[in-house]
Amino acid sequence: MTEITIPDLCLVVLVGMSGAGKSTFARRHFSSTEVISSDFCRGLVSDDENDQSATPAAFSVLHAIASKRLEAGRLTVIDATSVRSDDRTPLVALARKHHVLPVAIVLDVPIAVSRERNTSRADRDFGEHVLRNQQNALRRSIKSLHKEGFRRVYVLQGEEIDGAQVVRERRWTDRRDLTGPFDIIGDIHGCHTELVTLLNALGWDVDADGANARNPDGRMAVFLGDLVDRGPATPAVLRLVMNTVAGGQALCIPGNHETKLKRAMEGRNVTISHGLAESLQQLSLETPEFRAEVEKFIDGLVSHAMLDGGALVVAHAGLPEAMHGRASGAVRAFAMYGDTTGETDEFGLPIRYAWANDYRGRAAVVYGHTPVPEANWVNGTICIDTGCVFGGKLTALRWPERALVSVPAEAIYYEPTVPLAPHVDERAPDELDLDDVLGKRIIETRLNGTVTIREENSAAALEVMSRFAIDPRWLMYLPPTMAPPATS
Repeated sequence: MTEITIPDLCLVVLVGMSGAGKSTFARRHFSSTEVISSDFCRGLVSDDENDQSATPAAFSVLHAIASKRLEAGRLTVIDATSVRSDDRTPLVALARKHHVLPVAIVLDVPIAVSRERNTSRADRDFGEHVLRNQQNALRRSIKSLHKEGFRRVYVLQGEEIDGAQVVRERRWTDRRDLTGPFDIIGDIHGCHTELVTLLNALGWDVDADGANARNPDGRMAVFLGDLVDRGPATPAVLRLVMNTVAGGQALCIPGNHETKLKRAMEGRNVTISHGLAESLQQLSLETPEFRAEVEKFIDGLVSHAMLDGGALVVAHAGLPEAMHGRASGAVRAFAMYGDTTGETDEFGLPIRYAWANDYRGRAAVVYGHTPVPEANWVNGTICIDTGCVFGGKLTALRWPERALVSVPAEAIYYEPTVPLAPHVDERAPDELDLDDVLGKRIIETRLNGTVTIREENSAAALEVMSRFAIDPRWLMYLPPTMAPPATS
């Protein structure tokens, strides 16, 4: 029996000649709503599933339906021949757009089998040359599927097709089964003393040597990355976090500093800056076995995590809603580095894109990466990197209590390039966000559950706001001695 393992959210592309058994395979392993057939889409646009002249329009429909399903987080299966690279390219692009893995399942059957199946169907009226062309294209494609962008490729032949079993695995970022309660800890940057102090303040029992911690109340720690660099005790922080994670009492996601440290430890060409030299020097005093454990630990960290039934998302640099629970290079890059506006500030550093200003997702997002003097909620997101290594504080957010606990840094371990500054909303505070008043909206309130605003009420509110909620700075000044204008 051949086992085909796919993520529970992905785009599956069935590849095979006409008559290869793709539709039968799809019915056996997937629900009818998960499968989008090119024949069915031809029928939708032309009332004839075999009308080849309707193929362009049919594939426009197919791509549109697949896009909406992936946007909604639904596994999607494409049932079409897809033997040519040109047919597969837009499907791989669609998967990348929605940050899901494209998976190819190839049904490679002899041309005689395909011919016999097509002969038995009155609606399949095409010559032998069509099957030969499809088979040639298929054989050329098998070796190039990985290069085209398919992350997993399964080629089934003969009895493997009937004996295959499709197994769905949970995405690595999907930890909704972990419901907490959590103690989420911001960027540590080698500040081991402050980490121990913070854990004690949170009610954790830390070993005398500071190498492990346990919580008597069953709480779980979540470390937001950037454990290393700049601070005085990177190995001690790593040892404590790694042991707590190994003991099942903590979860850790990677920061950009861990990724760079691992590359440096592997001997790859990286710029030794931003505190990396301190980490490498401190780790050089550790045993080779410990350094190997550190590399393995960092290599196993997943970009972000959905927790508490999906109500909570943790990512080192934050994450827009469209990327929650998804898997792509773009998701990992945003989760670890955030995004920039393309401009630089007066210090020559890139200006970070203030993604939280536009966030309207249902899940709370807790992140770090960009140090702030105080942790404040912005549109259901909160940055809890309060610059401990720069002489600020080490901060934790208790979830679901949403309570902040901080301990002050014992010293300025590293001079910041940019002074700590509060979060700045680049949009005027009274500027209207159109998405907040268009269409039906469901608002979560603290005291009264959910409140639904119907579309027609939203339209009325928009009219009122456009008439009477103009920024006073935009109004003409009328001196008090001026007579009021006549009413109309």
